[in-house]
Amino acid sequence: MAAPLQKMTASEFLAWERLQEIRHEFVDGEVFSKAGASRAHVTTVLNLVSALRPPLRGRPCSVLATDMKLSVNVLGRYFYPDVFVTCSEKDRRATDVMTEPTVIIEVLSDSTAAYDRGDKFWAYRHLSTLQEYVLVDPERLRIEVFRRGPSASEWTYESLAEGQALVLKSLSVSLEPATVFENVAQATAS
Repeated sequence: MAAPLQKMTASEFLAWERLQEIRHEFVDGEVFSKAGASRAHVTTVLNLVSALRPPLRGRPCSVLATDMKLSVNVLGRYFYPDVFVTCSEKDRRATDVMTEPTVIIEVLSDSTAAYDRGDKFWAYRHLSTLQEYVLVDPERLRIEVFRRGPSASEWTYESLAEGQALVLKSLSVSLEPATVFENVAQATAS
């Protein structure tokens, strides 16, 4: 996570963020700029969005990516997940900040992996609607899935074997790794 730029309130952040050319996240009153992404990262995000849209078509779910804010209201934090799916009526009416995701997918990079696994996942677990949290590593071609258990504080972990499909149980969607990582090997080589 980058060094904070400044301190402000959540309402000050939202007003200020609308005027910015680059994205920023808001954690505990501090504003952090989002760094640019590698080609492998961007390719993976596009693959995920493209693969999720067809099976969700006609359903009350939306696939959103990189430039859509997600608020963890109980903590007063704002993030830009790489990809997330919301099936919430409240989110369908929202314009620039979503609050009720079903699935969040973060594409890892060496500079963000520890944060995505640690503090960010800790914050995301406060979202009562979140059912699955997925970490995709385009450098190592690995996928990990955390699923909410019967109690709000219980999460199971699954590290997918090579060639194993990513099954998003909460959405009844399955994505083949060849689809998730399409053209990623070329992107990591360049």
